[in-house]
Amino acid sequence: MARLATTAILLALTLAGCGPRHTRADGPLRFQDFPYTAVGGDAWPVKRVTLSALNDAYGLPADTAVAYVELNPEGKRTLVFIHGLGSYLKFWRYQLDTFARQGYRVIAVDLPGYGKSSKPATFPYTMVAQADAVRALVQHLGLEKPTLIGHSMGGQIALTYAIRWPTEPGALVLTAPAGFEQFSAREKAWFKSVVTTAGIRAADERAIWGSVRRANFSRWQPDYAWLIEERARVALTDEFPAYAYANVKSIHGLLDTDFTRASLFRVQVPTLIVHGDQDRLIPNPFMHGGESREIMEFGRRGIKDAKLVTLRGCGHTVQMDCSPDYNEAVANFLKGT
Repeated sequence: MARLATTAILLALTLAGCGPRHTRADGPLRFQDFPYTAVGGDAWPVKRVTLSALNDAYGLPADTAVAYVELNPEGKRTLVFIHGLGSYLKFWRYQLDTFARQGYRVIAVDLPGYGKSSKPATFPYTMVAQADAVRALVQHLGLEKPTLIGHSMGGQIALTYAIRWPTEPGALVLTAPAGFEQFSAREKAWFKSVVTTAGIRAADERAIWGSVRRANFSRWQPDYAWLIEERARVALTDEFPAYAYANVKSIHGLLDTDFTRASLFRVQVPTLIVHGDQDRLIPNPFMHGGESREIMEFGRRGIKDAKLVTLRGCGHTVQMDCSPDYNEAVANFLKGT
């Protein structure tokens, strides 16, 4: 029974965007063919760049590339958006154009293993490695003091970045972040034992559909249907096994929170922590349970002068679930930093 419960929460984490079987009627859709578009339908300019420093550091194939979107390149302050587990940069669809219109230079990245980026089997997919990938892109683009905005796993990556290089970011926005929750050695070992690539590939879509909606959203809207269709159709392609592998390895990395928990004092930049009070994924309900607010309070206490905002009636994917309130909270924070 516990194994089934854990599988359900795993699928909710990694398969956000998987829908009922009938969504596959249109056939396979490769990641490179995903439409990266604004809410109004305008296509975003997607770029792919080979980051030699990253490839050399991790012994990756020379053609390994990272994809990203850049809006309003003339903006005087840069925001770098980092997506969470099982998703891709389009999960910031309700933020990118909003903040570009406010005058910010906006960059959103597809992490290695996700979206339109390469998915090399030799990449470790740890939070340290993903932070290295984000930093390599930041340095490639010549960004100075970017504000790092990360969701869930992306929050843990942003946090890892700021801990390792305290003087480089300008600010942090940690959105329902991983990295604050504590896992015992037994919990880590057990969770890793039940998380497998085969399990992700064999998942029943109808069961996932229900678990994803319950776990990630409190205010599901029909406008989110794109994430269901895209995730269901990409599962029909030969790219899916590499994506599933990246998810499994990423989950292993997510469980290693000892480093971030012990190093919060190293964060030296203004930090906003924002989450929904209906978050059903953090803390993990099938390991030790608890309240999301308690986990986020741990982060607030550990990071000097961090600000914590709790959005009422909002789920884990809070930037989609409650985008107007989320955008307002982030905008107000940015104005004050």
